[in-house]
Amino acid sequence: PTEEIPDPMCHACVMDEVKRRMLSRRDALKGGLRGVAAAGAAATVGGAALGAVAPRPARAESHTDDGSRAGDESGSSPVDATHELHERFPTFFGEQQFFMERKFGFAEDGFNLFELRVNEHTGTHVDAPLHFSADGDSVAEIPVESLVCPLVVVDIRDKAAENADAQLTPDDLKAWMSVNGEIPDGACVAMLSGWGELVDTERFRNVRGEGMHFPGFHPEAAQMLLDDTNAAGIAVDTLSLDHGPSADFATHYAWLPAGRWGIECIANLERLPVSGATLVVGAPKHRGGSGGPARVIALV
Repeated sequence: PTEEIPDPMCHACVMDEVKRRMLSRRDALKGGLRGVAAAGAAATVGGAALGAVAPRPARAESHTDDGSRAGDESGSSPVDATHELHERFPTFFGEQQFFMERKFGFAEDGFNLFELRVNEHTGTHVDAPLHFSADGDSVAEIPVESLVCPLVVVDIRDKAAENADAQLTPDDLKAWMSVNGEIPDGACVAMLSGWGELVDTERFRNVRGEGMHFPGFHPEAAQMLLDDTNAAGIAVDTLSLDHGPSADFATHYAWLPAGRWGIECIANLERLPVSGATLVVGAPKHRGGSGGPARVIALV
């Protein structure tokens, strides 16, 4: 028999039908999974269960500050380099930029669904070339091969602890290279200032007087990377590629229009080796976007 289709003009009818079908499919899936589990338990070859292959962990030979190899012989798990996004996450302009509205609830409807409204540059997010240029690549146009790249971590925590307005300079890059060698092609060069630990406090924005105070990339460091390396991106554990007091966004204007991308509010850099890790940037892909929240993962 042909299944009766509700009037397409009746919104309430359509939603009731969607809920009915989802609940029906959920119950059927539960029964099907029980059957699959039972069959899987019975299916063996030489005593080994079929289909029970665990995924292989990603591994990379990486090194700590003292040059020793990080991790153990079995490899280590991926590290989440992303802050959890929520409605009170600190923002550059100091105003709420992320909103969640519940549209359906499990108790009433049998499933959960939220509608999101978000400023592109909120939480751990990507700056696309279009963010600071008239016609640069949008976030959807960033070549995907550049979003999986070697990670370089430059640690400036000591001077950031003494001066909130500290910047990663060419001297910091030279010091890193003197110990670790050349910056790999296509790398993301990340500034570790220690600011990520302050993300749930007022010190993350660190407003004093009329401005914010937090570390960032010096424009000359960005220019050095453009002139002397083939780095694809830069990342900071603060709210901006430029340091807090910047009035001209010189680093943004030097870096992004050159076809490079940036990450702001990256997390957990202190858990990563200074070299050897691979960064996977789950950039959003909305047409014409200047950036957007990302799930960033480091493979060690």
